Amino acid sequence: MSTNPLLESHVLPPFEAITPDIIEPAVDELLARNREAIDRLVEAGDYTWQGLAAPLEAINDQLSQAWSPVSHLNATMNSQALREAYQACLPKLSAYGTWLGQHEGLFKAFQTLADSDEYQKLDQGQRKSIDNTLRDFRLAGVDLPPEKKARFGDIQARLSTLSNTFSNNVLDATQAWHLDVPRERLGGLPQSALETLAANAEAKGVEGYRVTLDFPSFFPIMSHADDRALREEVYTAFVTRASDQGPNAGEFDNSDVMAEIVTLRQELAALAGFETYADYSMTTKMAESPDQVLDFLQDLAGRAVPQATEEFKSLSDFAREELGIETLAPWDTGYASEKLREARYAISQEELRPYFPAPGAVDGLFRVIGKLFNVSFQENTQAPRWHSDVRYFDILENDSVIAGFYLDLYAREGKRGGAWMDECRVRREREDGDIQLPVAYLTCNFTRPVGDRPALLTHDEVLTLFHEFGHGLHHMLTRQRVADISGINGVAWDAVELPSQFMENYCWVREGLDLIAAHVDTGAPLPDDLLERLQAARNFQSAMTMVRQLEFSLFDLRLHREHQSPGAGDIQSLLDDVRHQVSVVPRVEFNRFQHGFSHIFAGGYAAGYYSYKWAEVLSADAWSAFEDAGVFDQTTGMRFRTSILEQGGARDAAVLFQEFRGREPSIEPLLRHSGIHQAA
Repeated sequence: MSTNPLLESHVLPPFEAITPDIIEPAVDELLARNREAIDRLVEAGDYTWQGLAAPLEAINDQLSQAWSPVSHLNATMNSQALREAYQACLPKLSAYGTWLGQHEGLFKAFQTLADSDEYQKLDQGQRKSIDNTLRDFRLAGVDLPPEKKARFGDIQARLSTLSNTFSNNVLDATQAWHLDVPRERLGGLPQSALETLAANAEAKGVEGYRVTLDFPSFFPIMSHADDRALREEVYTAFVTRASDQGPNAGEFDNSDVMAEIVTLRQELAALAGFETYADYSMTTKMAESPDQVLDFLQDLAGRAVPQATEEFKSLSDFAREELGIETLAPWDTGYASEKLREARYAISQEELRPYFPAPGAVDGLFRVIGKLFNVSFQENTQAPRWHSDVRYFDILENDSVIAGFYLDLYAREGKRGGAWMDECRVRREREDGDIQLPVAYLTCNFTRPVGDRPALLTHDEVLTLFHEFGHGLHHMLTRQRVADISGINGVAWDAVELPSQFMENYCWVREGLDLIAAHVDTGAPLPDDLLERLQAARNFQSAMTMVRQLEFSLFDLRLHREHQSPGAGDIQSLLDDVRHQVSVVPRVEFNRFQHGFSHIFAGGYAAGYYSYKWAEVLSADAWSAFEDAGVFDQTTGMRFRTSILEQGGARDAAVLFQEFRGREPSIEPLLRHSGIHQAA
């Protein structure tokens, strides 16, 4: 009788053996096993760490080890058969999560453990894990009467399905559109972009150049194409994805999906005893209340909007005088901004590309981390993988492996857009006393290499690489032994971006760039004049960039705070109102940005998108410590490692930051680093 590889124990997932037909049977068996095992734990009555918490962790880790590669393959190697198998499991996993979160016997068992003498003898991480578990029971409605519990579970299951539907619609809408363009319409595009568009066409067996809505194709058109009508056509297709507008209007429409998601979230929050979903969301965050977050965002808006208005006026004047564009349209702003950047600073992303061949940038990333945190990297070519693009590395300390990660850098068909870090294996102490090492997935969507030459990254792509690896470091350098507070688990969501944003700083300073940048042909370092121009341009349109992030954050927070049961029109009206408050760029009626806003409708950022700006206060202030001591000062680097990266969620983020910085965070470094000079 053949065995199911998802039911077996593996150090790394057996990707080649994971086929769509084995997924649902494995999940069914694991969920049945888990339910029986958990009921036995409760009945046994040994409500100690070793009798209750440790075996429960092992049970859930086994499920995670099976589901993690399935979820990852669904995001990176999407096919119809895999999608169907994945979707079939979502309601089952949601029902299990609800059953677990509302298990009164298990809740009482943990409460007994928390009230026992043993609790005081446990280490800090174990106690925090128990506290979080009791909090999560209450957030899952464990105290509700039966009929409300059932409704809570139904909502959770429906939200899981809706989030997946939202994500699928965005992916399908992105891949449904393309435009084959003759060479004469592609004036202004750099050679690297032309090669990408030619490779798109070749991959589909057609002549010429194919524009798609994947970022490596979309972005060069919006930044460099001289053909204004082409920019408008591509822009229109991009901002109407998965909506009732644009070239595929209604085909993958997320209008009703969004409305139902928000309505159900509000009902869920009310069942759990909260006034709004925003209040519900804050219980696991560093911020104390939606009011505090709103004040924070509006304070930043008060500082940034006047400066952003000035920046947009300068752009408009330049476009009119130098480019002959009398009135900027949304499809003109990226193009005009790139021309203004080149005129003002004599620098472009394309000029920087030759200094960032992807293999060299990755090696440079490793050197930066090695100097900071005293670790080294070694590729393991024997590790199982899901695509030939993928590489696997071990992280070593004192010649011993302490973690590993998969690196999947390039865009391809069937791969969800964007960049992210996710958990493959979590660091934890196993039942036999050995430590299970953490393993991360690090996923990007960079421009693919063409021919024999390596992929040449933009500076923005290098920033993305460092950003995601900062998340990876948080996951992989943890020293925690309890899964619930290991790595990024248990970390307040509005503090989780601290390490990722912190790591970006090394892409802006000479000391970091000397390790990262080397010319693809000559190996020469980044010249002084190019570095000076890069640094001078760092805060180009920084206020415009900030108000764009504030627009997303305010829209998200207000949506989950002000609307109980919105329709698609209400969601659009709210976004229009936020844009009226903070946006300075031109708007068009058909823009449906919200229909593709996966962060809040299909990711973990609902009522939490503000976390990027909140954590940026922390990361800028943390970086200021390195500015004072030296950007590669090892004492400061190891203090950052031990105070932030190794701690995971063992202690509150505010306490950990104060331990590292010696004081509460200040907003001033963020304003200084962002070039925001306007007082509130």
